[in-house]
Amino acid sequence: MSTAFDLIVIGAGPGGYVCAFRAAQLGLKVALVEKRPTLGGTCLNVGCIPSKALLHSSEHFVWTKEHAKAHGIFTGPVTLDLAAFLKRKDDVVTKLVAGVAQLAKARKITVITGHASFASANTLTITPLASPSVSGVTTQITGKHIVVATGSAPTELAFMKFDGQTIVSSDHAIAFETIPKKLVVVGGGAIGLELGSVWARLGSEVTIVEFLPKIAAGYDDDIVRNFTKILQKQGLRIELGAKVTGFTPAAAGTPAGARLGTLNAERAGESLAFPADKVLVAVGRRPYTDGLELDRASVQLDEKKRIQVDAHLRTTTPGIWAIGDVVAGPMLAHKAEEDGVAVAEWIAGKSGHINWDLVPAVVYTNPEVASVGIGEDTAKARGIAVNIGKFNFAANGRAIAAAATDGYVKIIADAKTDRILGAQIIAANAGELISEIVTHMEYGGSAEDLARTIHAHPTMSEAVKEAALAVSKSALHAT
Repeated sequence: MSTAFDLIVIGAGPGGYVCAFRAAQLGLKVALVEKRPTLGGTCLNVGCIPSKALLHSSEHFVWTKEHAKAHGIFTGPVTLDLAAFLKRKDDVVTKLVAGVAQLAKARKITVITGHASFASANTLTITPLASPSVSGVTTQITGKHIVVATGSAPTELAFMKFDGQTIVSSDHAIAFETIPKKLVVVGGGAIGLELGSVWARLGSEVTIVEFLPKIAAGYDDDIVRNFTKILQKQGLRIELGAKVTGFTPAAAGTPAGARLGTLNAERAGESLAFPADKVLVAVGRRPYTDGLELDRASVQLDEKKRIQVDAHLRTTTPGIWAIGDVVAGPMLAHKAEEDGVAVAEWIAGKSGHINWDLVPAVVYTNPEVASVGIGEDTAKARGIAVNIGKFNFAANGRAIAAAATDGYVKIIADAKTDRILGAQIIAANAGELISEIVTHMEYGGSAEDLARTIHAHPTMSEAVKEAALAVSKSALHAT
């Protein structure tokens, strides 16, 4: 194996492998180093993809059990085979990681399995994955450019360490061997709400414990109020303004079938106790730079232990770049991908481009919640005069036909110029619907531009058009 490359990418998640793919397309000799035995990083292996597979399957389960009759579809007793349920998720993951590996091979990228650490600014030491039967020998590789794309890891509470059994991270919560009787989720962000929804649909009593006064904190208050009510109707108990203080395990000798512990919290001076046999801690993620030995390459971190980069994602050491979750910005796979493409293009002497102001965000519950740009609350806090357009899915023909009338589209436009500043959507497939708004915003489009764009009928997307019309009080299917 050659040990000298134009580019070495450390980490084969969405940011890393996409960076490697784009660099190879541009003619660079590329190595991709990944410590997992499979490519795809957290997203494909234990994050975005498996969780969405579980969400999709659990939605089918609930629909069959609770809604099929309304469509004239009758079944016998609906039961769940949890092993088969989880196997489908594993099959989805296997297919996708194999696909990434095949794409890397087709692009003639050298894939190296092992842990990378800096020996110097242009040299990496590769330590093979530990194996009970194999004692690996370290090797060194050099690169004209090195991109750090090592992603992030679940944030652990200092007083409640992950044990993988009772106190768990999202990595564990995609693979419970039994359905928890009582699942307490610490954190009301996307990961907690999504995985909480999965297990609630399967029969768990799920409680969301959130320190802040609302879940999904990045969204406007009106969106969150509606979202909260919908989740509560689905059976999720939501406790806001509650500070977690610890976990009390079940007493020794408690029968295994009743072995519940207690999550302890406090709110306004009042002690709270939530029985739980599983506690999912989903309070965020931290940049993962463990074991990289960045100091050997003089790469500096910021106060939040993220890698310091400039506007072109260059670190404090020439020739070393960093992308995705290890740098400032939203920890989202699609943001990491855009980082990776831009860096590959800059390294190859091309004109890379990223608009970090237009990174959409999605919570993949049912309904989904999606956003881009700034919300109404943020605009008002900044003193920006805005016009707001809303349209409810209860007045959308396709939504009525699909029994998906929960939610609405909300467009935020500059009051003076009509330029779209942001949008928030709560709806089935909101993550798909937000994309056309991102597109209009990318070229500086106005609410009128969006309103005059022809949308097929009948579609859920017509609600986007109507919300844009509503900015100027011109909605056609609402009073």
